Amino acid sequence: MSEPKDVKVGVVGAGFMGTGIAECTAKAGYRTVVHEPDGGVLRRSEQRLLKSLERAADAGKIEGPAVADTFERIEYSARIDALGGCEVVLEAVSEDVDLKTSLFRSLEEIVPPDALLASNTSSIPIARLAAAVANRERVVGLHFFSPVPMMSLVEVVVAISSDERAVSQAHTFAESLGKTPIRTKDRSGFVVNMLLVPYLMAAVRMFEEGFASREDIDTAMKLGCGHPMGPLALCDLIGLDVLDSVCSSLFDEFKRPEYAPPPLLERMVIVGHTGRKAGRGFYEYD
Repeated sequence: MSEPKDVKVGVVGAGFMGTGIAECTAKAGYRTVVHEPDGGVLRRSEQRLLKSLERAADAGKIEGPAVADTFERIEYSARIDALGGCEVVLEAVSEDVDLKTSLFRSLEEIVPPDALLASNTSSIPIARLAAAVANRERVVGLHFFSPVPMMSLVEVVVAISSDERAVSQAHTFAESLGKTPIRTKDRSGFVVNMLLVPYLMAAVRMFEEGFASREDIDTAMKLGCGHPMGPLALCDLIGLDVLDSVCSSLFDEFKRPEYAPPPLLERMVIVGHTGRKAGRGFYEYD
């Protein structure tokens, strides 16, 4: 458990990723404000975060008193102006470029002029988001991986307009959370998704064409390549809707067929079979 820090951090979006990011910032000692306009989503985030901390305590990863201390550092608010005074703001809303750019324009009016603005986008070019604010130099990407409390990697995405001070600040901030940051240029998909997505989509196409069962595809990659999780199970964990957005973004930028979302993936998203969070994807979940 880290000592309390003077820096105030804002997290916008209280979904699975935003909740995980807030847990990590609060555990690292940062006073954290979680903003989400939907009160129901806020309440679910609060419950999810508390359960995650309790599981960590039960597993011996943190001490019991740290649960209450961490939780008390987090403020939940449906009002965006609660982010005023935040020196670092992490955006973790849906993969919708219009939603994100609108949010960045709003943040510019609320947070201090030198506050670091970072997006957790997994595929949208940071330059498009930076264009929404006047001081584009302070906008970078901080791409976390799911589940955030467990995954150690953070991609620090450097846009054309990002200055070195903001990049250095983002790198140091990620390290302060106990993460390992890597630096990447601002291309759709960055490092991990540019390599991962073709592999996942090949598995989806293989299943779509009836080449092998879902179980056999996943077993083959676990036992044959030593992967901890098969590609179709991993798709469910990431979220098929998220993957669909990432695929579309990658294909729009590079026009390579391996990035195009397969028809099966798109149809599963349409009917709401988006993976673990929906209770059904390539597999069914309680």
